[in-house]
Amino acid sequence: MSLNQPIESAVNTGECRIGTQESIDALRKGEAKLVVVAANCPVDAYEDIEQYAQMSSTKITVFEGTSWDLGEVIGKPFMVSAIAVIKPGDSRILDMV
Repeated sequence: MSLNQPIESAVNTGECRIGTQESIDALRKGEAKLVVVAANCPVDAYEDIEQYAQMSSTKITVFEGTSWDLGEVIGKPFMVSAIAVIKPGDSRILDMV
């Protein structure tokens, strides 16, 4: 099951934080409902996200593509290693993971 369309929809119609540091900040504040992490996310960044996600009982899902692919899905011309979903908008991403 591809997450491309739900991720794109969440970014376009909802509220998301883009990038590892923004995602960690959203987790620390308890805002994130879900964190999507690229398959090639740096290990140290993934471990930090995982630690804060456990503390806030937030799910993490791994996007099957690279950070370039994740950036492309959301229409950004750069690598995106993580996206924190704050409000899913019209997306059904929270039901899919």
